[in-house]
Amino acid sequence: MHELKTLLFGSIGTIVETSELQRRAFNQAFDENDIGWEWDTGTYRALLKQSGGRQRIEDYACERGTAVDATALHARKTEIFNRMMKEEEVLPRPGVLDVVRAAQSNGVRLGFVTSTSVQNTDAVFNALGGALSRQDFDFVGDAKMVENSKPAPDIYQVAKEILQIDPKTCLAIEDTAVSLAAATAADLNCIAFPGAYADVDEFKSGVIIERNTLSFEQLLEHMVTIK
Repeated sequence: MHELKTLLFGSIGTIVETSELQRRAFNQAFDENDIGWEWDTGTYRALLKQSGGRQRIEDYACERGTAVDATALHARKTEIFNRMMKEEEVLPRPGVLDVVRAAQSNGVRLGFVTSTSVQNTDAVFNALGGALSRQDFDFVGDAKMVENSKPAPDIYQVAKEILQIDPKTCLAIEDTAVSLAAATAADLNCIAFPGAYADVDEFKSGVIIERNTLSFEQLLEHMVTIK
């Protein structure tokens, strides 16, 4: 059994469930710009197979032969999302705070390996009202650190270098199959913690699947399988 020394939370969705807020924010940005798009739940689930909001907009526009300013649209969506995070109750996903505190008590380093904007990560920490903060993590990633977003492993490679990670003593947590692919591409072991809109069937076989809660004991049990 390898000792767990580093635990990496991946996307924002591994810490808080934001899928519905994100979908609503996209739709409001589209409505404000009179584009005529509306992403329903089914459409948004399918779009989550592509990591990165701006890229989702670009791909969706390309499929429809529509010219849009994806960068501006995504920036406006981010503003709306951050406002929603302030105005609506946002709670950590079940078990997340217990896992963080248990990791800290056991000397396990923590990383938040997201490649989203600093504004988005700040919005998450602010919405949690101090229950979880940047200071709880030894590494917090952001979009400015890398050229390629997930499923490219770039942000994980940055975390590995900064934290001097031994893959045999590290475990990553991801909420979607596309983000999990980034962790595995960086030669890291990863546990799936599917978000509400994630397609569980798309996760690779052999990966532990838990949607409703997370426990530190479960993570330690997973370390037993790491060769």
